[in-house]
Amino acid sequence: MNSFLQNIQQHFNNQLPFVVYRAPHSQRINAVLQKNTDLHVANDYTEKGFVFAPFQEAINTPTVLFPISECEIKSAEYTNLDTFLKSSETEEISIAPIDYKVLIENAISKIHQNDFNKVVLSRKMSSPLSNTQPLEIFERMLQKYPSAFVYCWFHPKIGLWLGATPEILMTIQGNTLRTVALAGTQNFNGTVEVSWGDKELTEQQIVTDYIVSQLNAFKLESSKISVSKAKTIKAGNLLHLQTEIISTVNQSQFSVKDLLQQLHPTPAVCGDPKENALQFILQNEGYNRDYYSGFLGELNMTKTQNRNTNWRNTENNAYKSLKTVSNFYVNLRCMQILGTEAQLYVGGGITKDSNPQSEWHEIMAKLQTVKSVL
Repeated sequence: MNSFLQNIQQHFNNQLPFVVYRAPHSQRINAVLQKNTDLHVANDYTEKGFVFAPFQEAINTPTVLFPISECEIKSAEYTNLDTFLKSSETEEISIAPIDYKVLIENAISKIHQNDFNKVVLSRKMSSPLSNTQPLEIFERMLQKYPSAFVYCWFHPKIGLWLGATPEILMTIQGNTLRTVALAGTQNFNGTVEVSWGDKELTEQQIVTDYIVSQLNAFKLESSKISVSKAKTIKAGNLLHLQTEIISTVNQSQFSVKDLLQQLHPTPAVCGDPKENALQFILQNEGYNRDYYSGFLGELNMTKTQNRNTNWRNTENNAYKSLKTVSNFYVNLRCMQILGTEAQLYVGGGITKDSNPQSEWHEIMAKLQTVKSVL
C-alpha cells in the first residue's frame, strides 16, 4: 500500500495528471495516471477513461478526461490506514451568518413569489493548511468516510481537488441504470433511527420527482422505473434522506452524454425548476462554483466480473465476464488546494419551509465535516 501511494506521490511531484479514488464500502483503491500533461476533454462520452466535470461548463472549466489510452491504471487493496491519522484539534472556521441568512431570506421570498420551489445555495470558505500533502489528506478521507466516494484529482492546467461525496449521480452497468435522490440533512447523534421534518421530506421528494420525470422524458426503452422508499443514510457525522431509482436500459439506444445533460444538475445541487433556480444561483451566490457540485467518475471502463460468486468454486471462477461500467458521483464535500490554502465548498437546499438560522447551522455542520480532514 505504501509503495502504491509513493508511486502516485512521485507522479504528483512530476506534475503529471492523475486521479486516485475509492468507491463506497470498497477495500480497493484505484489510480488513473496520465503519462503526459495534455489537457483532454470529454466530447461525446463514447470515450473510455475518468471524467471530471464542472457545475457549468466553460472555456476555463471544461469537462476533463483522463483517457485510458494515455494513462497507466493501478490499484491496491488496503485494510488499515493509520500513518497520518493522529488526533488533532481543528481550527473552527465559519461563514458570516448575516451574509448567508440574507441570501436565504431572498431565496425564500422568491419561492413565495413562485419563481421556483427549491434552490441550493452554497458558500466557499478559505482555510490555511498546516500540511499541504494531498495524499495525506486523501488517506484521512479514506479512514473517515468509508461510505463515500473518496478521491484526489490533479491536472497542472486545472488544479488540485479532493473530496468525499455521499451522492451518486448515475451508474450504468450492463443494462442496469441506477441513480439516487439525496436531500435533507441533520447531525448524526448515534443512531439513524430519526424523524424528519416537512422541510426535509419535501426537499427530498422534489429531487426524486425530478429524476423520475427526467428519466421518463428521455424514453430509455426501459422497463418500469423502480423507486425505493426514502431511507436515512449516514455520511460522516451527518444524516441524509436517500431514495434509490433503478431502470433497465439498452445502452445501444441512448447517449450517455445526453442523459447526463438531462439529469445534471439535479435539484440536489441546483433547484426546481432548474433554469429559474440556476439563474438565481448565478446572480446571487457571488462566486464561480467551478468543479464544486459538478460530477466525476469512470466512463465506459471495462470491469471483470466472476460468473460464480462462490469463492470456493474455483473451477467456475475461471469463467469471467467483461462489462462496460460508468460510475458518476456528484462532487460534494470537496475542496480545492491552492498552495498553502484550502478552498472548502458547502451548500444547502432552500424551500418554502426553510428557516434561515437552521440553514446556517446546517451549512456550518457540513463545513466542519469537510474541515475535519485537514
